[in-house]
Amino acid sequence: MALNTTNPTGTEAWNKLQKHYEKMQTASMHEMFQSDASRVEKFNLKWNDFLVDFSKNRINEETLTLLLELANQVGLKSAISEYFEGGIINQTENRAVLHTALRAKESAVINVEGINVVPEIYEVKSKIKAFTNEITSGLRTGYTGKPFTDIVNIGIGGSDLGPVMAVEALQFYKNHLNVHFVSNVDGDHVNEIIKKLNPETTLFVIVSKTFTTQETLTNSETIREWFLKSATQSDVAKHFVAVSTNLQKVTEFGINSDNVFPMWDWVGGRFSLWSAVGLSISLAVGFDNFDELLNGASEMDEHFKTADFDKNIPVTLALLSVWYNNFFGAESEALIPYTQYLQKLAPYLQQGTMESNGKSVGRDGKPVNYQTGTIIWGEPGTNAQHAFFQLIHQGTKVIPTDFIGFVKPLYGDDNHHDKLMSNFFAQTEALMHGKTQEQVQAEFDKQGLSKDTAEALLPFKVFAGNKPTNTVLIQKLTPKTLGSLIAMYEHKIFVQGIIWNIFSFDQWGVELGKQLANSILEEINTKTIKEHDSSTSFLLNHFLTNK
Repeated sequence: MALNTTNPTGTEAWNKLQKHYEKMQTASMHEMFQSDASRVEKFNLKWNDFLVDFSKNRINEETLTLLLELANQVGLKSAISEYFEGGIINQTENRAVLHTALRAKESAVINVEGINVVPEIYEVKSKIKAFTNEITSGLRTGYTGKPFTDIVNIGIGGSDLGPVMAVEALQFYKNHLNVHFVSNVDGDHVNEIIKKLNPETTLFVIVSKTFTTQETLTNSETIREWFLKSATQSDVAKHFVAVSTNLQKVTEFGINSDNVFPMWDWVGGRFSLWSAVGLSISLAVGFDNFDELLNGASEMDEHFKTADFDKNIPVTLALLSVWYNNFFGAESEALIPYTQYLQKLAPYLQQGTMESNGKSVGRDGKPVNYQTGTIIWGEPGTNAQHAFFQLIHQGTKVIPTDFIGFVKPLYGDDNHHDKLMSNFFAQTEALMHGKTQEQVQAEFDKQGLSKDTAEALLPFKVFAGNKPTNTVLIQKLTPKTLGSLIAMYEHKIFVQGIIWNIFSFDQWGVELGKQLANSILEEINTKTIKEHDSSTSFLLNHFLTNK
């Protein structure tokens, strides 16, 4: 079955929301809190180790009711069923979208074209487990008999961003192996990595579904040439493994067919860390922790699939995003994790969100007449407070912001953690309340500023406040809670795409530049510039002349 096609702007709920927005666009959160002592009780969700407080938003109960009506009117419930049951929801590529199956229970039955894919998934998981244990225990060694000390993941896009984010996030749980990531086709990147490595003790994991991705193959060939300066072609099989579907090209490269981990076409690259693409995660933190990552995601899947929409975390977050994007005209959302471990979360979700929902054609094949994908950006707090928070506090743009924090620190250093979390709580409060002229004047009076100085400074020190935030407070950063957090955002992306009536799981926009790059590379190699616009011809001439 395919997804329904419903232009959201034609629904009754959308029209009601448009009228409702006219009342809410100037509504004061500060006043809503003052007039309703139970506001926070109405606008928070508790689930497992998660507390999501969304009370600091420009919403009231009517807003939420209308947003839930919108979700129902676009057929979200049936879409969720299609999502989990293997429906062909990636219609333009005629594929199911089943990254959720990768973390399903072994007893689950999930059919693709009439075949239950779960046994095959668990077969690959067993292979990941056995391989991980052989490498981490030193049972499997390099060509000189030495155990491996370093792992290099070679991939780009989802074959890099997911693994690098998870490995960085789970550093606390890391074993003795050093894990490196090579992604950019920039030769300086790969050469900086390999100059630190010993070929005798390094394992290379090449991640490419088709084994044709230009960046990944170029980097792999460069690394193989470097490796062969001290080893033989037959040694390649001991040091290189692949995550791919193209067995022929993999074996031509010199990789043993036993060291190939399969992928499936119903797993999109940006949602693939749960598959064998996560091999480097398993190697970095051990298979048991990798499995816990999957279990955490599976639990969030179950919550998303079964919870009523008004108690459903991903649905709620997605509806709030639609509210700001389509009615307030907010073009971006900031993501601020108050832990350095999650420094790669925003870049990871940039791909997940913007590659998925950066679409301007609806599922009916017609151009949309409303805004779709949001721009995602962010950095960890408190660093972010000393950088772009000025824009969020006093800028002219509405920037809904997610604050992600943890009750317990991993190293148990309460001195540091209490200071970190005091900022976490203070920032959402400051963004909501702002600072009035009266408060600023009272500060000036206390400081004894002259009347003229105070009058000149006053407008610059006033904060309008009323800035929307969500607070996601989690008990502790573990492989399991990380899995739940990532899955939460995956499902948010899905819900947004359903409401916006777009296909979230293709990425044709990524392909155009790749095609042109191959054509231009030939021109650079042959030093023969073909027909381009005058700017591109001018730039190519300059490049070739000055090489």
